[in-house]
Amino acid sequence: MGSRLALQTLLETLLGSTNVYFQPPSTFQMSYPCIVYNRSDIDTAFANNQPYKHEKTYTVTVIDDDPDSLIPDKVSALPRCSFDRSFKAEQLNHDVFTIIY
Repeated sequence: MGSRLALQTLLETLLGSTNVYFQPPSTFQMSYPCIVYNRSDIDTAFANNQPYKHEKTYTVTVIDDDPDSLIPDKVSALPRCSFDRSFKAEQLNHDVFTIIY
């Protein structure tokens, strides 16, 4: 599909801001609402014992103080995206998705 930078741009467009972070360090101060994502897997297809296709999987987390935020709905509408779980931590709502991009 696309590159990580294309995914970054897509997520920024969905969020409507640049508060989209790829693998931020634990000491990084984020602004909310935001989207945090990281690469979680690479699925490789083989033919004749040679790799011919790599599909990267990302874990995408929408973090917002609004429990009724529309951002998770926008992310869940992306192709090859599936909802994983939701939880609350430090008074913030986290919606976690898996996307193949």
